[in-house]
Amino acid sequence: MARASLLAALLLIAGSASGEPATGPTISLVIDDLGNNRHEAERVIQLPGSVVCAVLPHTRHAAAIAETAHAHGKPVILHLPMEPMADIDPGPGQIDSHMSLAQMQNALESDLASVPHAAGVSNHMGSLMTAQPVPMRWLMRALTRRHLYFIDSRTESGSLAAIIARQEGVPVLERQVFLDPDPSPATVARQLERLEQLARRHGHALAIGHPYLTTLAALEHWLPTLEAKGLKLVPPDSRMAMVQREEQP
Repeated sequence: MARASLLAALLLIAGSASGEPATGPTISLVIDDLGNNRHEAERVIQLPGSVVCAVLPHTRHAAAIAETAHAHGKPVILHLPMEPMADIDPGPGQIDSHMSLAQMQNALESDLASVPHAAGVSNHMGSLMTAQPVPMRWLMRALTRRHLYFIDSRTESGSLAAIIARQEGVPVLERQVFLDPDPSPATVARQLERLEQLARRHGHALAIGHPYLTTLAALEHWLPTLEAKGLKLVPPDSRMAMVQREEQP
């Protein structure tokens, strides 16, 4: 019942957001790590189209950024800190594989409260956490109850997040391209070209970037060119609803 209602909600949202299903290749774009710097977030929010704002919980400007992004029609998601393999602190509000079910649920509830209007969740770090089947199943069941989708950043090739999300009925997309593995202009330009190629080859591609000056400058130039190239920027839930329509018998 929960899965059916969630899928129906996604179909309704997609239809109201875009009017008609997107035809031709589509792209979804997420900008991670927002919350600590309000100026860079404002620049992200001013980008054209449905660029997703992934906000870190309990950061200085998390709530204000989420509210502003939502007011400007930008999708907002919780960029959930998760346990990495390396000995690195992923930041406040993290969940890890040592938590009990109750501890994880409480952490998630607190994180979501700090990022208003979150329509979904993505993982911040999480190379260790996303490879753990039991806590990831707990997380996906919590997302199902809250009617939230998940974006797997694919920080670990062995991530089970997308597999378990689908098993639990959570709408999910996986990252195909990191725009700025290093923030040089040449790298960002090359990754944007790769994103276009993957979208044309597979019908859709999802990219994740960061609010680096070079990344934002490249996107300010690149996003207005999409229509002329026959490409369309769509929010993740629109693509998820399209996939669900295609999978229905």
